[in-house]
Amino acid sequence: MRLLSTLCISLLVMSAMAQNPFADELARHREKYKKDLLASAGGPVKEESDLSFVHFYPPDSTYRVVATVALTPKAEPFEMPTYNGKTRTHVSYALLSFVLNGKKQQLTLYRNLNIIRLPEYRDYLFLPFKDATSEKETYGGGRYMDLRKGDIKNGHVTLDFNKAYNPYCAYEEGYPCPIPPKNNVLSVPVKAGEKAYGKEH
Repeated sequence: MRLLSTLCISLLVMSAMAQNPFADELARHREKYKKDLLASAGGPVKEESDLSFVHFYPPDSTYRVVATVALTPKAEPFEMPTYNGKTRTHVSYALLSFVLNGKKQQLTLYRNLNIIRLPEYRDYLFLPFKDATSEKETYGGGRYMDLRKGDIKNGHVTLDFNKAYNPYCAYEEGYPCPIPPKNNVLSVPVKAGEKAYGKEH
């Protein structure tokens, strides 16, 4: 009887996963993210046991939204401050407009003018932001999302806040993590993506 019950539960779980490719893909993404975090040379996570303190919100497809993209080709480069006192040269690439939690929102998408000199990051786009969960459920210094130019199609781009991640500064101080500009502070809570690191540092 117990074996039959276990088999039934296993079948239900497998069936749920098969019917929810969004959650399945996100689970694979997060596993890769944690492996990369541990393997990163000079990164803040040194021990595999520390990965148990890396937490995420449950998958939520309502935080996967389509934004309208307005390019900003005449934007001037500027120095974006970081949490260790240094700056990083960025330039605005586009203004993203979308609806989240029933409210209209805007974020500015940037290019890091140093990173894009590297061939593998030539089309890299950077989206730093804070929201109403910052300093409460998520890292107070904000979170990041990575995009590529090719993600923009016909004037639109999909933003999956389930893939929002913490900067290195969330794990350990001293890294040059860009501070999200004031225009990239959302008025709504983004209960998706990575939560605050669970280990004191």
